Amino acid sequence: MWRLISFLRPYRLQLGLASAASIVNKLFDLMPPLLVGWVIDAVRGDAPAWMRWIARTDDAWSLAIFLSVLTVVIFGIESFFEWLLDLGFKRLAQRVQNDLRLKAYDHLQRREMAYFESQRTGDTLAILSDDVNQLERFLNTGFNEILQLIVLFLFSGAVLFTTSWQLALIGMIPIPFIFWGSRHYQKLVGPRYVKMRDAAGLLGSRIENNLGGIAVIKSFAAEENELERVADNSGAYRDANFDAIKLSAVYVPLIRMLVALGFGGTLLLGSYWVIKGNGMITVGELVLFSMMIQRLLWPITRLGATFDSYERATASARRIFGLLDVAPTIQDPPQPAALGRAQGALQFVDVQFDYGNAVPVLKGLDFEVAAGETIGIAGTTGSGKSTLIKLLLRFYDVTSGKIALDGIDVRSLRLDDLRHNIALVSQDVYLFHGTIGENIAYGLPGATADAVIAAAKAAQLHDFVMTLPEAYATFVGERGIKLSGGQRQRLSIARAILKDAPVLILDEATSSVDTETERAIQENLNRFAQGRTALVIAHRLSTIRQANRILVIDQGRVAEQGTHDALIALGGIYADLWRVQTGAGTPNG
Repeated sequence: MWRLISFLRPYRLQLGLASAASIVNKLFDLMPPLLVGWVIDAVRGDAPAWMRWIARTDDAWSLAIFLSVLTVVIFGIESFFEWLLDLGFKRLAQRVQNDLRLKAYDHLQRREMAYFESQRTGDTLAILSDDVNQLERFLNTGFNEILQLIVLFLFSGAVLFTTSWQLALIGMIPIPFIFWGSRHYQKLVGPRYVKMRDAAGLLGSRIENNLGGIAVIKSFAAEENELERVADNSGAYRDANFDAIKLSAVYVPLIRMLVALGFGGTLLLGSYWVIKGNGMITVGELVLFSMMIQRLLWPITRLGATFDSYERATASARRIFGLLDVAPTIQDPPQPAALGRAQGALQFVDVQFDYGNAVPVLKGLDFEVAAGETIGIAGTTGSGKSTLIKLLLRFYDVTSGKIALDGIDVRSLRLDDLRHNIALVSQDVYLFHGTIGENIAYGLPGATADAVIAAAKAAQLHDFVMTLPEAYATFVGERGIKLSGGQRQRLSIARAILKDAPVLILDEATSSVDTETERAIQENLNRFAQGRTALVIAHRLSTIRQANRILVIDQGRVAEQGTHDALIALGGIYADLWRVQTGAGTPNG
């Protein structure tokens, strides 16, 4: 929670004003017991000396009128400051919620790819939504409740002890036990709320995964199985809540019984003194005392709920700031090298890499690509083709060796500079919810409509778009669900063409289109690749047949390289792959 307080420093003025309004509001909220006591003593002819001095009279009716006016003024002031505190804390909570969510999201999207590949999506979403909202609720109500409890205790204690220190001691006997019980409750319920947050993350992950894979679930008629799995996660979340509820449900009744003992004791002794008429306390003071001790003790029963809110907020703060405290492992260098628009020359020098599991994927990968050269990359599944692209984009860093762009180690470049010079078309096309035009122009919000259309034409997408009622203003749906696989892939190619980067990477870019469309796209891409460096990873070898040079990756190394015809003549791995794909009887078939 100290981290949250530290985060609130930029808002200290707004927090201070809201807290001041809360304190003043509580002070005036505690005035009715005093007013009632004064009225009773005034009508009995035993009004306090200060009241007679201010009202300039001893007349009971005049004093009653004075107290009535004072009551209206006090309630007016109390209401005004209640409006101020409510407005202040709610505005503060919304500002903090917005800023903290944006800060967490900004930090999250700068994390390395390894984080996202190991993290449950639902758990991450729970941090950005549920946990941030929990802190907002605490700032809305919980913080104010704690502040007002402190004011209540100090002000009520002062009034009670100045009225009768003997009755005050009796009435406050339950308070140490209440605080001890609340503290013990806090220790017991804290781990339960951590368990609840973890269970909520698991449930969110399960639902998010299932909704993302709904087509697979339906195709396998696995609805019942998935319902059972969601039911298991939901049941775990329910049981974690029950575990906390069982503790919170018994807390308030026990605390109320302690309060009743203190309240009953003060009434009994105070009544005895009034009946005896020994001058220890007046009737008005007894009423004042009874109302004030109730005002003090009953709100203390909310300590459990207040600590409950505090514990929820603490658990959420721990998760949010735990996320913020972990710096990305892949960052801009302290003094990045300057790079404008790159020429596009690439070097892979003895590149070694594993995904942190000590199983090497690349084992000394060595090759160079001249600026403007088109390189085809082939190899069996798992040979490391896609991994070298991730390393070039610095989604990961090499374990050893070096990757250079125009002779500059990519680790010496700003990430934005590096990635602005590379256009990637991945086999796993991701489209954002929005229009076709917005998705083509993604990352280039200033792109003109003509430029978008030109890119779509180059990707063989324009004719399809024009058949749609809203053309480029057509929404693609969540993750492009309204488009076919081939249409999504052509849109992704159009996006890369529009980026106009000096280095073009095609990772199985035409795997989801038919042969005729692939031929048309390939012709346009060949024209687009002129003057650019192109790395074309392909399982379908016809895609890279016309490349300047083809690299065959096998077990993390360059096993063969050359032109298509030269590799066929070599009769090695590439020739075998070609024979399998074409169905030829011999490597040269």
